[in-house]
Amino acid sequence: MFCGAAAAAAIRHRGGQPRGGSAALRMTVLGHPGSWSCRWLPLLLLLLLGTGRDPGVEGVTHYKAGDPVILYVNKVGPYHNPQETYHYYQLPVCCPEKIRHKSLSLGEVLDGDRMAESLYEIRFRENVEKRILCHMQLSSAQVEQLRQAIEELYYFEFVVDDLPIRGFVGYMEESGFLPHSHKIGLWTHLDFHLEFHGDRIIFANVSVRDVKPHSLDGLRPDEFLGLTHTYSVRWSETSVERRSDRRRGDDGGFFPRTLEIHWLSIINSMVLVFLLVGFVAVILMRVLRNDLARYNLDEETTSGGSGDDFDQGDNGWKIIHTDVFRFPPYRGLLCAVLGVGAQFLALGTGIIVMALLGMFNVHRHGAINSAAILLYALTCCISGYVSSHFYRQIGGERWVWNIILTTSLFSVPFFLTWSVVNSVHWANGSTQALPATTILLLLTVWLLVGFPLTVIGGIFGKNNANPFDAPCRTKNIAREIPPQPWYKSTLIHMTVGGFLPFSAISVELYYIFATVWGREQYTLYGILFFVFAILLSVGACISIALTYFQLSGEDYRWWWRSVLSVGSTGLFIFFYSVFYYARRSNMSGVVQTVEFFGYSLLTGYVFFLMLGTISFFSSLKFIRYIYVNLKMD
Repeated sequence: MFCGAAAAAAIRHRGGQPRGGSAALRMTVLGHPGSWSCRWLPLLLLLLLGTGRDPGVEGVTHYKAGDPVILYVNKVGPYHNPQETYHYYQLPVCCPEKIRHKSLSLGEVLDGDRMAESLYEIRFRENVEKRILCHMQLSSAQVEQLRQAIEELYYFEFVVDDLPIRGFVGYMEESGFLPHSHKIGLWTHLDFHLEFHGDRIIFANVSVRDVKPHSLDGLRPDEFLGLTHTYSVRWSETSVERRSDRRRGDDGGFFPRTLEIHWLSIINSMVLVFLLVGFVAVILMRVLRNDLARYNLDEETTSGGSGDDFDQGDNGWKIIHTDVFRFPPYRGLLCAVLGVGAQFLALGTGIIVMALLGMFNVHRHGAINSAAILLYALTCCISGYVSSHFYRQIGGERWVWNIILTTSLFSVPFFLTWSVVNSVHWANGSTQALPATTILLLLTVWLLVGFPLTVIGGIFGKNNANPFDAPCRTKNIAREIPPQPWYKSTLIHMTVGGFLPFSAISVELYYIFATVWGREQYTLYGILFFVFAILLSVGACISIALTYFQLSGEDYRWWWRSVLSVGSTGLFIFFYSVFYYARRSNMSGVVQTVEFFGYSLLTGYVFFLMLGTISFFSSLKFIRYIYVNLKMD
């Protein structure tokens, strides 16, 4: 038996979803056809935490000699496009008459997994020598489909006892310039190698090392191609007791195992950042100390005279003390930015801490997806509290609209971006297109957890807010701002304030991109934690320095400037993503391109919110400090 055009069309029609109707679809996402009932809330929490194990996680299955071992087929896709994956049975390959899908966790579904039972018969500790899997008769259209898949370096992924095994669909050879030869071959025999310790499977791999591919060249349009798929199974005992004890690199991994240690680059970046922060801090404190001494001396010498204002030309930031705490325009939007930025600061810190505690499996991203959704829903209370608290402090009255704006500031751009990306996946039959039940599940999480927590946090923030405590009295009439030199413009501040934090993380950013958008595997979470802390520290220091220079020019419009200056790091990150796509990756195609740039825009937006929040509160703390220490009548 094989999956022909009808099966492929059925899967494409459902956007890459499992066949078998809505009941099978519910079973795939929720684990039971009748799960969406009065028990939905416990299941909702279990799904967010990940009810299914990710492949590669230490399994608990114990076998006896001769027990059947189920091998699931999962997905196929271009090797250089990690997010472009399709159901394995969309190709004309051997498949059962009735496709049975495995129950998956939310993280696995988000990762594009669509596991289904295969025809491979494997029994624990029983070797198999070249057993026939199926006989096939392929039409010219099906052969052309396989040829295109092989030319695009399609790989397949199987799963046995929660262990992923991967290999290429076929073989391609190009040689010579004149004459040029182009050969395409299909692997029709697979050798499975499984290692066991006692009654548990420790390792699984597939190989075509001693196999010759079946040529797909020279087929006439009206000719059918007869194929016989076979497989072998070889068991061997290992002294390794746990999967996690197996040394990386000795398993013949299909993807690169882990990133090389890049201590020298990280140390170099840290040294440069520490020097930069120290330089800014020392210089700024020295200049600030001189300013305070001079201004306070001027205050003592003129204390017997008249005048609340200080009109000397060299007064700098002192002369605008009656305007520096004047509330900015669009205060509701500003507070929403600060609230959502604080939420993502908590979310990012939580993800890194969970990774440091070893809660994520490095071989799969499903666990991180589930944790990110759960943490985002739970941290919505932070965004509501921070936004509403500060909004009430600076005199805002429409706190209900402020809550709505806060909860929409990220969710609306994310939904729009995801809608475009998911539609492209659905149109191309990719397994990355989410099933309808998963979409309803995520929407339910936001409606029943995220949004209510935002409202609850907003209520607490509004009720606990005190009046804004400004060290200086603000006059009713705003002071005229003198013309500013070009190097104190908003654009220059954004360039400087965005480039310096970006330079602090540029080295680590490559490895993160290589993990998310490539085939590398990231394990250096300790370094990531330090780089994240350095990023926030550099952003705070640069924000203080730029705010000081702005106030020295008697420009008191620091509120939005402080957010934009360091928040522009998100723009540099997006520019880097364009560079990475063009020069550091082999990604191509509409599906991968739309997803890459869509989510890269969201990534830059998230960094804008986070660093803009850090920048604003650092500047606010600095301004309070200098004006509290300034002697005034």
